[in-house]
Order: sequence, then structure tokens, then C-alpha cells
Amino acid sequence: TLNSVKLINMCSNIFLLLILILNIFFSDEKDSVYHVVKLQQPVEIDSEWNKEPWNNISALHITNYMGEEPVFKPKVQAKIAYDSQAIYVIFKVEDKFVRCAVDEYQGPVYRDSCVEFFFTPGTDISNGYFNLEVNCGGTALFAYQEMRSVGRIKIPQSSFKKIDLAHSLPTIVMPERKDLVTWTIEYRIPIDILTDYTNVVPPASGVEWKANLYKIASTTSNPHYLTWSYVDHPKPQFHLPEYFGTLKFQ
Repeated sequence: TLNSVKLINMCSNIFLLLILILNIFFSDEKDSVYHVVKLQQPVEIDSEWNKEPWNNISALHITNYMGEEPVFKPKVQAKIAYDSQAIYVIFKVEDKFVRCAVDEYQGPVYRDSCVEFFFTPGTDISNGYFNLEVNCGGTALFAYQEMRSVGRIKIPQSSFKKIDLAHSLPTIVMPERKDLVTWTIEYRIPIDILTDYTNVVPPASGVEWKANLYKIASTTSNPHYLTWSYVDHPKPQFHLPEYFGTLKFQ
């Protein structure tokens, strides 16, 4: 009958609306998106958070955690920008129990108070990803891999030296500082470094990359594993590109 057809159509519309609402809800929870602003002129890399043009750029917040929730949860913000030549990143960390013992390039900086930028320069994570990990003293680990533990290449120091990097704390912070410490890391990654290892979709308006940003301190007296884009894994593990969020270049 006509009434039955109307009832079926109404139920179908309600069902589709519920599906749409559920998709939006879960997308907001798990698919983090950050809009990357294009710079009109290069940024001076000096680890200063409060300056132009960063003052006019929105920050993302690294608030999710893996494993047990830490007793003290640092407040971690980051900002990303770009120009035709490079990607710019700055982190601000309001932290406690800060330590930094590793001062050798490609050393285990993740044991220290450390911030990390993992990214695929495009949307196809099967092309692999880069991980740039920098402890609070400015010492870095930089690598590319096709996937976790597969096809891993350590970026040579000669290439890494093309990255401008600044840090606010001394290279070594020992013994551990238990007081409240605010520290920053800032760097500029030239795009041409990346093209030696994988296909790169050059940053431009409308382009998207996949990425995640982390804060870690695995051997301090307050161990924690914080993520920007939500990672659904029972144990701390950052090498999971399937959980990368999206960087949308403006």
C-alpha cells in the first residue's frame, strides 16, 4: 500500500541519517586532521614559540595516550607550516620529570623526554614513512621505512645537517628535573631530503599527507606515550601508520 511504501522510505531515511551521524562521530574521534598554513616568508629557527608567524597559526594538541595513563600528563602542543621548499614544525611541552642523556645522532632518543613527527609525504602509507624523533636536548633519530621493521634506512648525518633545528634546553639534562619545565623544539625539513627515499607529493594547496605526532619518555620516572591521532593498540607502539591522521595543506 501507499502508506507502507511511505513508512519504508521514512525508516530507510532514518537509518541512513543514523549511519551518517555514527560516521561523523567516529571520524571525529579517530581521524585527526590538521590544516597546514603556507608561509609568506621563511621562519627563523630559534625554538621561540611566541613569535610571528607562529602566533597566528593554530596548534594541534597531543592528548591521547597509549598504555597506562601517566601520573603526570604533559601538556604538548605543536604547529606545522610549509613553503615551496620545506616543512616547518615547532613543539611546546609543559613537562615534569624531564631528562636527556642521549647526545649522539641516531641514538635511542625515545628513552629521554622526546617529541616525534612520523609522516608519509602523500596519502598512500604503503609508500612508507619517515620518523623524526628529537629529545629535549635537540639530539635526533631520523629514518625512513617501508613499514614497521621493513626496509628501514637511517638517514645519514650529512643529510640530517640540512635540517635547521633549535632547542630551548641544554643538550644534556641530568639528573632528571622533577619541577615544571617548559621546553620547545623547532625545525625546518627541506623537501629535497625526502625525495631521495620515496615518492613525495610536494606540499601545495589541496595536497594531503598522512602523519602522527608523539610525546614520549620511556625511561624517566614518569613514563608516558602520548599521541595526536588516536592509536588503537593495547601496548605503546608508534610505528603504526594505519592510525596516522591527515595534514591538509592550505
